[in-house]
Amino acid sequence: MFNKLSDGFRNAKLKLQGKTTLTEDNIKHALKDVRMSLIEADVEIDVMRTFLATVKERCLGEIVTLKASGKQGQMQVTPSDHFINVCHEELVNLMGPVDATVDTSASPSIIMMVGLQGSGKTTTSGKLAKKLTEEGKKVLMVAADIYRPAAIDQLKVLGKRLGVEVFTLPGMKPVKLCELAMVKARQQKFDVVIFDTAGRLAIDNELMQELVDIKTQNNPHNIFFVCDAMIGQSAVMTAKEFDAKLDFTGFILTKLDGDARGGAALSIKSVTGKPIKFLGMGEDLKALEEFRPEGLADRILGFGDVVGLMKDFEKVVDEKEAEKDAKKMLSGDFTFSDFMKQIEMIQKMGSIRSLLERMPGMGELLRQIPPEALDDKELVKVQVMIKSMTKEEQRVPDIIDASRMHRIAKGSGRSFEEVQGLLERFLQTRAMMGQLGQSGMMQNLMKGMNPFGGGGNPFGGGNPFGGGMPPMGGMGGMNPFGGMGLPQQKQPKKSSSKDLAAARKRKKAQKKARKKNR
Repeated sequence: MFNKLSDGFRNAKLKLQGKTTLTEDNIKHALKDVRMSLIEADVEIDVMRTFLATVKERCLGEIVTLKASGKQGQMQVTPSDHFINVCHEELVNLMGPVDATVDTSASPSIIMMVGLQGSGKTTTSGKLAKKLTEEGKKVLMVAADIYRPAAIDQLKVLGKRLGVEVFTLPGMKPVKLCELAMVKARQQKFDVVIFDTAGRLAIDNELMQELVDIKTQNNPHNIFFVCDAMIGQSAVMTAKEFDAKLDFTGFILTKLDGDARGGAALSIKSVTGKPIKFLGMGEDLKALEEFRPEGLADRILGFGDVVGLMKDFEKVVDEKEAEKDAKKMLSGDFTFSDFMKQIEMIQKMGSIRSLLERMPGMGELLRQIPPEALDDKELVKVQVMIKSMTKEEQRVPDIIDASRMHRIAKGSGRSFEEVQGLLERFLQTRAMMGQLGQSGMMQNLMKGMNPFGGGGNPFGGGNPFGGGMPPMGGMGGMNPFGGMGLPQQKQPKKSSSKDLAAARKRKKAQKKARKKNR
């Protein structure tokens, strides 16, 4: 996400490294890289010019304080740091302020979803319905998109998954449909009604009039323009046309987990004056974030977004369960079943790349990793391999020999080498974690394990996905994808029954030793 923008700011900072002062000349060269990245990201031209002019004016007009106070005393601050700080503040000003409110004061409260064709309105309607039901609201979704094939069926499927009722009447025009939906909502005391309207182009006067009629008749409390972040400047201009006719409440930017250019995110607030409310980060119905301009500015500048990451973490992880899993893994006594739980946790939090982008310091590493190495489909392949193991193999990985690996490979549709690589990395990581526990480092690591209680390392030993076992490299090279972790080793010899018995004996001895150490 926002690779073009991030590269521009990164190159600008590199050009200012080693400079003792900020001058008009060196700022001009740095801003040239930023300007090119903004153009490639398809940021609206007037927004780009204003941003660059403001950054230049502030950098030349402020005195750079070379020392600043921090948690660890005095820190050295360079002119390049000052430049990036100014850019960060202006990005926040460009996209902010924060306004992630949804007006649900009325009973029922009406939310009207509008936007271009293919922007993700139906999926976003489902995400918003999930958010509101979790807040204790009784929600009714209205299938007002009668033009797109299967749009009504898609909303029905989402409603069934969420346990949310969907209102639709075959052959009914959208304006009348919304009117009847409101009658039902009042009679059955729904708290919130969501109109999922059809996607359209702003120049389509007939369909635009239909939206105006729905608004006039129902007077919705919220009108959200759903905008595909990958479209860029053209979406912003269309949003301006929509706003002129509907005067909507705010934006929901979708598909930010894809290869978004970012132009819409930076331009849309300045051009329309309406706030960004939420960000859609994937297909999962939980993948709807409240918009935080500071967090998005951090991501653009490659700082990560710890706050956003931890909010997502807290949604899918139970505090006590996380601490229990952490202790188990640091003792070196975790299994493939435990690893499967981590994978499922990752999937709930969003795409792998979007998660890594929010981890501080990962920006440079991500540039070196080929896109295919972070393909979310690879997690599914790992899951299939683990599910092809027997319960005993998942619980006691030591018993998996060559013949078992051949069977697992055949059952999962993967190659023998893939199964072998997964097993090797798993066993090596487990052994390393066991050594940490027995060396007395466990207690020190555990002090920073709690992601909910401030202090220490919020990621639990370097891993936000639970407990200290990085699933994508790092400590011990545990990488389920292959390619980034340890090289493939020689194929192990087929184990005999004696080997299996010895493996079980070692397992019992390890458990006994751990109990004794406690």
